[in-house]
This record gives sequence, C-alpha cells and structure tokens, in this order.
Amino acid sequence: SKFLNDTWMIKNGFLNHVQEHKPWWWSIKVQKLNLSAPLILLAEVSCQKAIEILREKGYDQAPVVAESGLILGVVTLSNTLTSVLAGSAQFSDPVTKVVYNQFSKIGLEESLGKLSCILEKDHFAIVVHEQTHYNGKGSSFVKQVVFGVVTAMDVLTFVSSNDQ
Repeated sequence: SKFLNDTWMIKNGFLNHVQEHKPWWWSIKVQKLNLSAPLILLAEVSCQKAIEILREKGYDQAPVVAESGLILGVVTLSNTLTSVLAGSAQFSDPVTKVVYNQFSKIGLEESLGKLSCILEKDHFAIVVHEQTHYNGKGSSFVKQVVFGVVTAMDVLTFVSSNDQ
C-alpha cells in the first residue's frame, strides 16, 4: 500500500521525512537553487512547432499550460519525436496529445530533502509559486505559476558547488 511507502507519503505531503543523519543541504529551500526561467508552451502549440522550439532553445522538456495558467503536463523532445514517428501523433496535432500529465510539483518554500525524495522516482519536478489573484469584486483565488523545472542534476550542481 502506498500509505506504507514513506517516499510516497513524503512526496505527497503526508509525512515529513525523518532521517537520522541529514546532509547539510536537507532543509535548504528549493528557492535557493539557481534555476533558469522555464520555457513554457501553450496548449495550442503543434507537435512540430514544439519540436522546433525545444531544439532551437536547447531544452529537452517544457511545461505545457492552458491560457488560464493551469499546468497541463510536460512535453519532452524525445516523447514528441517518438510519438510522431510511431504514428500515434501527427506533426499538426496539438502538443497536449503527447504531454506527460503525471508529474510532481514542488513549491519554492519546500525543502531540498523533499525534492530529493521526489527525484528518487521522477526525472524532474515542476517548481511552482502560488500567487493570489483578486478580481474587481474583491474575491480571490490562488493560481500556481511555473517557476522552473528541476532535475537531480540541478540539486547535484547546487550541493557540489556549495559543499560544506
């Protein structure tokens, strides 16, 4: 059962990771990572255009968001190419046809320890920042904005360059 799996419980926020000998970086916040601004694709971008953009900009993956800002998933260059070559998607199809819609999100205020637990299972995580938006009537809603995409290499680079 996933409720007996500590990694799953930590990743989903039901349990704080308890480790006897935490490394020096364990409690540092994700916001301390030197993440570059993400490349974001809107849902209407075609598979062909996504491939062109990813290649031109030198990215392997990019979050895909709706006009409303809702995070729909992540598109990867290899999955898009594979899907088109296999015939399960066409170059003209919207990129949403080839997105991975199962992905992990982590907030800027979360710890690198929690991030490392996520990255034990996933190749990347989407770093999000929550913003409160108010409309003209004074009511509000919280919107998650993509701040970056983080990989194990980002954590390793941070740890190795700041090793204490």
